[in-house]
Amino acid sequence: MLKPTLFCIHGYWATPATFTGLKTRFEAAGYRVVTPALPFHDRDPALPPPPGLGAVTIEDYAGFLAAEIAQIAGPVILVGHSMGGMLAQIVAARVAHAGLVLLSTAATASTAVPALNTIRTMAGVVLKWGWWAEPTRIDYDHWRWGIGNGVPEAIARAEYAALVWDSGRVMAEMTLPGLSTTGATKVDYSKLDKPALVIVGADDRTTVPGISRATARKLKGTIDYHEIADCGHWLFWGETEVRVGDWIAEWLGQFDPA
Repeated sequence: MLKPTLFCIHGYWATPATFTGLKTRFEAAGYRVVTPALPFHDRDPALPPPPGLGAVTIEDYAGFLAAEIAQIAGPVILVGHSMGGMLAQIVAARVAHAGLVLLSTAATASTAVPALNTIRTMAGVVLKWGWWAEPTRIDYDHWRWGIGNGVPEAIARAEYAALVWDSGRVMAEMTLPGLSTTGATKVDYSKLDKPALVIVGADDRTTVPGISRATARKLKGTIDYHEIADCGHWLFWGETEVRVGDWIAEWLGQFDPA
């Protein structure tokens, strides 16, 4: 039996660089690690947003990911961070997969947890008229408070500098699922019956821990669940990333060839 491919899905405003550390670690351990860029996310952050980005939908992202996975031979484990965790669940309900790793996952239509911290994080975006149909990018102060909380300043500045523009339509479909005419974030959880690993920071101010708890309750397979004390949304630095990698490595042991 081959080791599964790790198919890693980055989050909103992010790029495949999110997974650089974990990719290096798990490739060294003999895994194939695929880190695709979502449409319009493979651009220099200094560039203005591309035309039409504001109208891109969650279905555009999900369809792209499903097509990418269809080209992979052998078992696949979907690894998603933030919006990528939500997308991993949407796509996993459509494609064959061996398991799920959800890191600081965003909510689907049935796992949403309203939180004032989330509103405060996104205030710099959603208080601008027309954001739901335009490209968006968060300002540093709101990112630092709600996404990079707990991250050392130098690392936070570097991570923020790498952010790209994203779709206002996608954010609207994530944050206001009841307004979506397509049911963009609905998931048939009866199809998510494979093993799953769910990890979230206890101080996550964006995709608050209640979302991960609700997700763990919805998933139908065997669940490993971890909350990291004194940790926010951004898991990819220092000892936090090492701990996340250790949990993933331990969890992956069940898929190792006999």
